[in-house]
Amino acid sequence: MLERHERGDGRRLRAAPAALCLVLGTALAGCGDMGRFQTATAPPTVAMPKPKPAVAQTPATEKEHERILASYGGTYDDPRLESLVSKTVDRLVAASDRPDQGYKVTILNSGAVNAFALPNGQLYVTRGLLALASDTSELSSVLSHEMAHVLSKHAAMREDQARQAAIVTRVVTDMSNDPDLTALALAKTKLTMASFSRKQEIEADGIGVGISARAHFDPYGAARFLSAMERNAELKAGKSSLDPRAQDFTSSHPATPERVQNAQTIARQYAAPEGAERDRETYLAAIDNLVYGEDPSEGFVRGRRFLHPKLGFTFQAPDNFTLDNTAQAVIGVRDGGSQAMRFDVVRVPAEQSLGDYLNSGWMEGVEKASTEDLTINGFPAASATAKGDQWQFKVYALRFGSDVYRFIFATRQKSTESDRNARETVNSFRRLTLDEIQAARPLRIKVITVQPGDTVESLSHRMAGVDHPAERFRVLNGLDRNAQVKVRDRVKIVAD
Repeated sequence: MLERHERGDGRRLRAAPAALCLVLGTALAGCGDMGRFQTATAPPTVAMPKPKPAVAQTPATEKEHERILASYGGTYDDPRLESLVSKTVDRLVAASDRPDQGYKVTILNSGAVNAFALPNGQLYVTRGLLALASDTSELSSVLSHEMAHVLSKHAAMREDQARQAAIVTRVVTDMSNDPDLTALALAKTKLTMASFSRKQEIEADGIGVGISARAHFDPYGAARFLSAMERNAELKAGKSSLDPRAQDFTSSHPATPERVQNAQTIARQYAAPEGAERDRETYLAAIDNLVYGEDPSEGFVRGRRFLHPKLGFTFQAPDNFTLDNTAQAVIGVRDGGSQAMRFDVVRVPAEQSLGDYLNSGWMEGVEKASTEDLTINGFPAASATAKGDQWQFKVYALRFGSDVYRFIFATRQKSTESDRNARETVNSFRRLTLDEIQAARPLRIKVITVQPGDTVESLSHRMAGVDHPAERFRVLNGLDRNAQVKVRDRVKIVAD
């Protein structure tokens, strides 16, 4: 959820839920022979490095870039990682058929395993993907694959599909009275990249493996990473998320056994060039201490509970609600989509009462006679009801320190249950204890050296905050189900 200094409250709300339908995207000299004019005493000419090809920017691509940053948690700033990624891209560009095509890579602050490209050559990789990869050749396989989508104009074709589909990307505060939109549409906030076709994926795999091989990276890196991605997806089986930051590579790049086998077949066509490398040690050094999973500094979800240690509060959603911390707000939706909730922060002048705020016109349909001043766990608060054509609302504003937090509950049909859900959720809002705040540290990737006596099982017991730790350890380190670690190996664990 965005912090208070990043949010505004200048929009009016109408008393009906809506989601904003946005489209993904936008369309996304040689020197003459001057030597004969030089004198014997002239200093030798120093060859200047060629400037990197620029990435063409338009207002539309800049807008798309900002929307991606907002949906995926912003950028992840790490000079070591940025340097590694930049050097890898430079090698791949030099080995490609289009060294004149410019690329710019952004590392996204998301625990999802994802990468994608815009048609102009802007590439995106998440820190979750970087945590999963085991060496630079695997990273190069992802980057070269995305470059191949740009070179083959797949990204432009996919963008056209997305534009035609008018994909719903997020819940917005400016609600409309569109009767076709439901509370589920209000609550869901997926930033969906339209999927590539099977043919496009196979083509990009072939081009990407070739680029990596010519750049002297191990051409089998693609097959290894596709396998890791597939196993990682299996660990997530049965889990779903409404947050775009949790949408992973498998959503837009289906990882099938066929693709793994195909990548292996393509790699065999390249006799490993002299100096082909995995560059594992350099890679592990760059990702050591990388944040893993959700970043608690932006608030995080544990089951039905939301905690924000930086701002110091927590609350719990009702039974049968799925809760997600999106870039714009904390969103909850009840199974079946008949009820939804939104939690966000707004600016309310200190001298304005919360009751007056609820009746100030920021939301249409508010029944002023329903406004009630409250105290919730010692915090000043106010509530009101509002009605739209299709939905009924219960709205709360609660002052916590210098901030005002807003709960908006939407239901198709007002009932005892919907009233209870709203009341119990708001009443669960409380200040975090110091122990809870201190315990909410981000998980990180730690690179350690295997010692005598260490096993997969013993090392996995050192993993913190993850489910299926033994299998997670194997997936993170590219180990087959029966493989064992070796003394002096460098391996990744998740630690707090």
